[in-house]
Amino acid sequence: MDIEKEIETIKSRNKKVENDKAWETSWTRRIFIAVATYIVAILWLILIEESIPLLKACVPMGGYILSTLSLSFVKKQWENKRT
Repeated sequence: MDIEKEIETIKSRNKKVENDKAWETSWTRRIFIAVATYIVAILWLILIEESIPLLKACVPMGGYILSTLSLSFVKKQWENKRT
């Protein structure tokens, strides 16, 4: 009985880890963070009375999106050099 309980615990943990990894690489997460970054940037630019805040807020959002797209490439290069 203890072994069955341990197996179920391990399966449950593995499922949680799989879900966490899927979330970390999901487009839903990326888009949410990009939109949140855009909104915060707009608010900051309005607060400091910067001109054309809607356009200028695209810079940090675009940087975030580009960084998420390039990270998989960088990770593959890093893994290749380690092996």
